[in-house]
Amino acid sequence: MADPAEAAAPEETRCGFIALIGVPNAGKSTLINAFVGTKVSIVSHKVQTTRALVRGIAVEGRSQLVFIDTPGIFAPRRRLDRAMVTTAWAGAHDADLVGVLVDARRGLDEQVSALLDRAGEVRHGRFLVLNKIDLVEKPALLALADTANRRTSFEATFMVSALRQDGVADMRHWLAARVPPGPWHYPEDQVSDAPLRQLAAEITREKLYLRLHQELPYHATVETVDWKELKDGSVRIEQTIYVERESQRKIILGRGGQTIKAIGSDARREIAAAVETKVHLMLFVKVRENWGDDPERYREIGLEFPSD
Repeated sequence: MADPAEAAAPEETRCGFIALIGVPNAGKSTLINAFVGTKVSIVSHKVQTTRALVRGIAVEGRSQLVFIDTPGIFAPRRRLDRAMVTTAWAGAHDADLVGVLVDARRGLDEQVSALLDRAGEVRHGRFLVLNKIDLVEKPALLALADTANRRTSFEATFMVSALRQDGVADMRHWLAARVPPGPWHYPEDQVSDAPLRQLAAEITREKLYLRLHQELPYHATVETVDWKELKDGSVRIEQTIYVERESQRKIILGRGGQTIKAIGSDARREIAAAVETKVHLMLFVKVRENWGDDPERYREIGLEFPSD
């Protein structure tokens, strides 16, 4: 006869790290934000805007899902590119589960096919996510899923629209049952492990790209250099935007400082919502030539500096 105390025991908790990998602009950041229910990773039309590993944390039943939004995987040309791609694959190999995200509109071009081949080297659980399905006819989606699974084996295939959140709940439910048993790593109400200073810098960087994505190279970076909590409960934040050339600084400032003012206004509103208090945001733009070769800058944005 079953022990009544044993029968009443609560269901075991589960917790696991889930890495999402894909080529740039596949929709990884949008999907992470959909999983978590709030913004933890920046979204931009400009490729390769996610640089370091950004963790979003979601709870599904008794399971805690820790999502790792990795930089987009592409053919690296510069030192910063190599650091980002190395970071992405390191996140994949360290996770409990790896989701390979494919833009269904793009299909299996040369870059995506190379990603699928290398994803086969990841030894733990792999699942395939076809994103932006609302933009592709169903027969084409089924053919794409079949081709991808013949190229690399996956435990499951999901078809979603991260932007519309279609199919996201089913994937969360599957992942909750699939992550390993164990205690939760984070408090129940925590949605990211990124420090607020880093999150604030990422928000400003997003606003920078959204406004200037056709004019500004993605080498621009933002650092939170000062964060003071004031007596009235508000926060005073100073950030520096670093660019490599004076011409880029002038683009960010805009005529009469109008562009930097608009960027600051957009960023301040979103940072205030994130920290749930009034924010005074001061932005400065400085030229730092060849910052992409400075090890200290890599440490600031959470990347390992490549030695060659």
